[in-house]
Amino acid sequence: MITAIVLAAGPSTRFGDTKQLAQVRGKPLAQYPIDAALEAGVDEILVVLGHDAERVREALRFPGPARWIVNPAYASGMASSLTAGLRAADPASEGVVVLLADQPGVKAQHIRALTEAFRTRRSPIVRLRFRSGPGPALLARELWTEAMALEGDVGARALMERHPEKVETVDMGGDAPPDVDVPEDLDRV
Repeated sequence: MITAIVLAAGPSTRFGDTKQLAQVRGKPLAQYPIDAALEAGVDEILVVLGHDAERVREALRFPGPARWIVNPAYASGMASSLTAGLRAADPASEGVVVLLADQPGVKAQHIRALTEAFRTRRSPIVRLRFRSGPGPALLARELWTEAMALEGDVGARALMERHPEKVETVDMGGDAPPDVDVPEDLDRV
C-alpha cells in the first residue's frame, strides 16, 4: 500500500494570502496534487491542513481514497505537517509520496515513476530528478520514525541530505515543476 501526503498547512506568508485557495485554471492550487495522486492510483491520499483549514477544506474535493487531517502545530513548520501525515497513514502503508500543495505541475506520471521504482527496488528513499532540479520523493516506512523526529521548516529533503546512500534517483528530464511562492508565480504555472 502506498500513501500520498499532500502538505497544505502552511501560512503562505510570502504569498500574502491563503495560496492553497488560489485559482489555477479553474481550480484551487491545492487540488492539483490530490488529483494527480488519485490519477496515479495511490491507495490513500492524506491532505494535511493547518492555516485557514476550514476554508481550504471547503474549497477542495476529496475523491475516492482522499481525506483530510488538521495539523494544529502547522505554525511550527513543515516537519510537523509531515509528522501529522505519517501518523495518520494507514498501518499497512509501505511508503509515502510527499507532495506539496503549491506544485500544480506534479503529474500522475511523476507519482507513478516514484511508486514503480519503489515497488521494483524497495529503496528507502526514491526521489525524482529533473534537469532543473529535484522533485517529489517517496519515503519507505523504515524512515518514518526518523522523519517524525524532524523539527522546524524542513521536510524529506533533510533525510536525503542525512542519508544520501539510501536515495534512489529517478531521472525525469525536463524542468522541475515550479513552486508557487508569490502571486506572480501563478503566471508561470
